[in-house]
Amino acid sequence: MTILTINTGSSSVRLAAFASEAGTPSELANARHDLLDVEPRIILKEFVKTHGFMDISVVAHRVVHGGMKFTASCLVDKEVEREIENLAALAPLHNPVALDWIRATREVLHPGVAQVAVFDTAFFTALPEVARAYAIPYELTEKHGLRRYGFHGLAHQAMWRSWHESQASSTQEEKGERVITIQLGAGCSITASVHGLPRDTSMGFSPLEGLMMATRSGDIDPGLITFLQRQESLATEQLDQLLNERSGLLGISGISADIRRLLESNDDRARLAVDSYCYRVRKYLGAYLAVLGGADAIVFGGGVGENSPAVREKILTGMKWCGIEIDPEKNRCSNGMSRISNSGSQVEVWVIPVNEALILAHEAASVVAADGDQN
Repeated sequence: MTILTINTGSSSVRLAAFASEAGTPSELANARHDLLDVEPRIILKEFVKTHGFMDISVVAHRVVHGGMKFTASCLVDKEVEREIENLAALAPLHNPVALDWIRATREVLHPGVAQVAVFDTAFFTALPEVARAYAIPYELTEKHGLRRYGFHGLAHQAMWRSWHESQASSTQEEKGERVITIQLGAGCSITASVHGLPRDTSMGFSPLEGLMMATRSGDIDPGLITFLQRQESLATEQLDQLLNERSGLLGISGISADIRRLLESNDDRARLAVDSYCYRVRKYLGAYLAVLGGADAIVFGGGVGENSPAVREKILTGMKWCGIEIDPEKNRCSNGMSRISNSGSQVEVWVIPVNEALILAHEAASVVAADGDQN
């Protein structure tokens, strides 16, 4: 069975194909494209033709927001499509893009090819009530399904799984399972887990809450929003654009949303943007150490988390007080999955490439198998 995975983020799309007969799917090919000016149908046709994938059995799509209804992966039908579309207002940078790729896939491949939606929010279904509740009138919560859903579930699940497997093969004494995973890219989030189950996470009702991101504000005083709405006469759509597309690194620096460019700049606002970005992660890290009562491991993933030693250093320097000590040389030279904490660190610090595609492939195979058993 050949599985095609389509992972749409806020700034890029990643395609991969896997062969899955028994056990772990094996990757056959992959490609990455920036979303800017990408036409899904053209990219799909090119990928399939280039690699000769004429017998795709199932396509797995990453869908960011599944709301209250989708707490597990499922086959895509018209009703599922409608619900993903209904949730687009809660994930405006993500759900509409995922829908476009679902529809493009139906056009490019045979209409009978199964499509599976894998929801980022599903991983956080197990969030404790105290971590998912908002302090607003409870009747509104019940009426509108208002809760902290959490996002980047695939990434946090992938990081935890890779770390856990590395521990299983270790000859050292059994380690604990308190892990803080940090996904840093165009979108950023941090999750505290115990034994692979989330205890808290930074993103909430939408992917806007939490850490400062490339173009998203992250946490912000709601009073500031209503103030701007009055003073600048901003419509709802304008506020959405301001907070999702014009804030974060881009908003503070006024230069770029690309942290690599800001790290190279001597501009004061560029420096403030980077420092604010790292400070927000550090603050959340401290909060989650309190939530878990300490940590056994901290794991960095995502484009920035995996590839920016300077960012990791800014976040973790001076945290010996809580048992975190990184090795500067290991941090600078990390390549692939690697431990960057020194031998005296009470908390392991890892850099782990996030393999969301493999989780998508696993989920697709499971959903198709379960559907076959029912039929």
